[in-house]
Amino acid sequence: MRSRSQRAGAATVDMSVQIGSVSLPAPLMTAAGTAGYGSELSAFMDLSALGAVVVKSLSADEWAGNPAPRVHETPAGMLNSVGLQGPGVAAWREHELPELIEAGARVVVSIWGRSVQDYARAAEALQDCPKQVVAVEVNLSCPNLDGGTHLFAHDPVATAQVLQATSQIGLPLWAKLSPNTDQLVEVAAAAQEAGAEAVTLINTVLGMIIDTESRRPLLGGGGGGLSGPAIRPVAVRAIHDVHMALPDLPIVGVGGCATAVDAVELMLAGASAVQIGTANFVQPSSVEQVQDDLRHWCFSHGVPRVSELTGGVKH
Repeated sequence: MRSRSQRAGAATVDMSVQIGSVSLPAPLMTAAGTAGYGSELSAFMDLSALGAVVVKSLSADEWAGNPAPRVHETPAGMLNSVGLQGPGVAAWREHELPELIEAGARVVVSIWGRSVQDYARAAEALQDCPKQVVAVEVNLSCPNLDGGTHLFAHDPVATAQVLQATSQIGLPLWAKLSPNTDQLVEVAAAAQEAGAEAVTLINTVLGMIIDTESRRPLLGGGGGGLSGPAIRPVAVRAIHDVHMALPDLPIVGVGGCATAVDAVELMLAGASAVQIGTANFVQPSSVEQVQDDLRHWCFSHGVPRVSELTGGVKH
């Protein structure tokens, strides 16, 4: 237990962060796909205390996702092949967004598509959202039906096309990028040039598990995306490299973060804010706990403003 003086001292730490034009009172958020579409986690923590709630990725239309099984535990995380199942933007706005607003959450909407037009339609469906929707995270880790089976986030040109097509909504855009490319810096630069106020780094790492008895993949979709502690060093490297190359581009760090020290590491690499993902499945109150622990870490290490950590790695 922390003493009263420790709690009072930690309360003096300024936890506010700036991500492009978006001001948040705290740097911790949920990661898309790990906290549902609405206020599910409000039973475990105060959503208004978080920087923001990032909802599961939504397309313009309802989408069934991949066949089961969809999730499998790994020694240091999990592999998922959910396939972006969702109700569509309109249904989400009608049924889920009001509960998030009632809970006092600041909301970041994640959208996806399989063509540039798909993204444009999803963005169009978000026009005139309530002020509690503070940004749109454009999930670019989807197969590009306009240009082959490669992911949008593996191609600077395709990334720019999507961001230009979604810019009509008048909300800040964050481009969520994939680590599964050797062009990450180029893609991030293209996203910034096309209007992204920030990039979210990283999405899952490609992986696969095979059942050695049946000799078949254990996930219904075949391969999947690896998340959890195993990918944190990948996230740290990606954030560091992009921040070094593009120091004026805000970064939202995500990937294997489960503790305050993990969050500090991502911020030192260059992140302005941090999302918690897989840890939510282990402990639904993880985001709030990490945020509280981060405040105390800053106090105990003489850091008066959490934003001072960003890019603070020494070379």
